[in-house]
Amino acid sequence: MPEKVILILVDGMRPDGYLQCGHPFVEKLLARSAYSLTAQTVMPSVTLPCHMSLFHSVDPDRHGITTNTYIPQVRPIEGLFDRLDNAGKKCAFFYTWEELRDLSRPDHLHRALMINQHKQDDTDIKITDAAIEYINAEQPDFLFLYLGQTDELGGHDHGWMSPEYLNCVNVAVGCTEKLIDSIPADYTVILTADHGGHGRGHGSDDPQDMTIPILITGPRFEKGKEYPGGSVKDIAPTVAKLLEVPPAREWEGKALI
Repeated sequence: MPEKVILILVDGMRPDGYLQCGHPFVEKLLARSAYSLTAQTVMPSVTLPCHMSLFHSVDPDRHGITTNTYIPQVRPIEGLFDRLDNAGKKCAFFYTWEELRDLSRPDHLHRALMINQHKQDDTDIKITDAAIEYINAEQPDFLFLYLGQTDELGGHDHGWMSPEYLNCVNVAVGCTEKLIDSIPADYTVILTADHGGHGRGHGSDDPQDMTIPILITGPRFEKGKEYPGGSVKDIAPTVAKLLEVPPAREWEGKALI
């Protein structure tokens, strides 16, 4: 039977940042999830290319996005939102960074909401609350929730692993806990990141930039099981398999189930 899936992405969240942020839900979520703390993102380890690789399950040299500026694909690959919508699944996208809008092609979303993190305070909390309200009202098959303040206000403004950065991760983990506790228990929830960072930037092949966490809690995943490796490209095939939708032919990642 197909499941319903929530994908939460915390922009710029390193695995050690997750572990050291001080939120009590960190260990609780690890205990109830199958997880990897050594998964890898793609090069360049930059936000839009990494998201395109997550949603299209190929490297940037295949989808063609290598900076934070979107350009139409020369050889288009069907993305996760489009693949699910074409299979009749209800999809939603809640985000705080406008450059991500092209992750879905027009008319493939049941609901989209963008709260600009540059214009409002506490956007991670606000976008999470909006997503919770929508999930409980509409019961989407798949929802992507993007939390951007860890990267913007934590890493770039103050430096990765700074107290300010860890506080932003703490807030994002709190948002994750609130969402899990507030929605129906039959949802599978995936928590991940697009890239890490070091100093006040990212984009290199440094392990601090390239290593990301993937935590998955749901009925088909063994609680407390740590698995080695994994890739940001594995997330779209995993979501598709949970929803019983065949992956696109071009996708390179593998389902984590």
